[in-house]
Amino acid sequence: WKRVLDIESRSLRNIVAGLGGRLGGVPYESGFEITTASEIAAIHAIATDLMDMKRRMSEITVAYDNDGKPVKAGQLKADGAMAILMKEAVKPNLVQTLENTPAIVHGGPFANIAHGCPSLVATKLALKLADYVVVEPGFGADLGMEKFCDIAARASGLKPDLIVIVATIKALKHHGGVRLRELKESNVEAVKKGMGVLNQEIESARKFGLLVVVCMNHFASDADEEIEAVLDWCRDKGVPAAFTDTVLKGGEGGIELANLVLHELETKKADFRFLYPLEMPVEEKIRTIATSMYGVADIDLLPEARQALKKIEKLGFDKLPICMAKTPLSLTDDERVRGLPPEGYVLPITNLKPSTGVGFIVAYCGDINTMPALPTHPAAEGMDIDEEGRITGLS
Repeated sequence: WKRVLDIESRSLRNIVAGLGGRLGGVPYESGFEITTASEIAAIHAIATDLMDMKRRMSEITVAYDNDGKPVKAGQLKADGAMAILMKEAVKPNLVQTLENTPAIVHGGPFANIAHGCPSLVATKLALKLADYVVVEPGFGADLGMEKFCDIAARASGLKPDLIVIVATIKALKHHGGVRLRELKESNVEAVKKGMGVLNQEIESARKFGLLVVVCMNHFASDADEEIEAVLDWCRDKGVPAAFTDTVLKGGEGGIELANLVLHELETKKADFRFLYPLEMPVEEKIRTIATSMYGVADIDLLPEARQALKKIEKLGFDKLPICMAKTPLSLTDDERVRGLPPEGYVLPITNLKPSTGVGFIVAYCGDINTMPALPTHPAAEGMDIDEEGRITGLS
């Protein structure tokens, strides 16, 4: 098992621990992950109560013995102490928005590494308090939505009705080939080209039998002809769509979207279903996600992943759902690839890891890393404090 840290550190991705002689332990290779990529962060979001959290934490695999059998946290008698530490954290947080409306904020496992959903405790509490509950899984529909449906909903019995896919003109243009510094310039053709990614996300949602509404976040740089191009495309596809101005106008800027969502829920019915059965072989489950959600042609399990798969099958973990670890910046494993995957693209699966406590198998795509690193020029370079105590560079 790897240790976790809340601070990004490139040099801690791979370490050697246990040095210092007999009293220092047994030397072995290890590393650090960002806290939100840890299995406990995922368990915190998927547990239904404290005792379920304790049970799941006891099932975390921390090592393998000389016979290749998993050593669980419960065998080390660590589950009780962990549960004590988490006894307050399991309770949802009620916060107030800028417009004095309630919101429940609880749980934050990364969607590019873990399942990226708010806690099930918070979601179920919200369902008791409101007629309609909006849940925000992380990143795009290819990651957060798929994981909410195939992992969180499967674990909880929840059945979502509708998916709101959020997009921007800038993102569509970027996927259409426009460079970042030119995104404020009007480019209808790039918008149309980038719609391929939005179409992929819409079709992904429909594979779960969900109703779909497109929400376009409006920015001052959006040209009228670009907005019209998006709305025309959505009309041609038969997909309800609305532009929102919630950043500038608050709740008032989202009324059209809210009414559109209510209309869809009141006049149509979802037929929710999972993307794959748990009995499906692990490799086929991964292939189903990759081809259906990302639009790639196939997957390729590299040697390390093949070796891990044999171990997973031998230990009986192969009936768990799949949690894809993939960059959120592309439908492929390469963050530089914009738009739809190139024709015939094969997604490399570099490794597989059973997270036996939370209850899924992590499939690592390409060079995805569980410990982020600071850029060449980190934000800290622009921060300072003067003799009067005035702080600058935080925004």
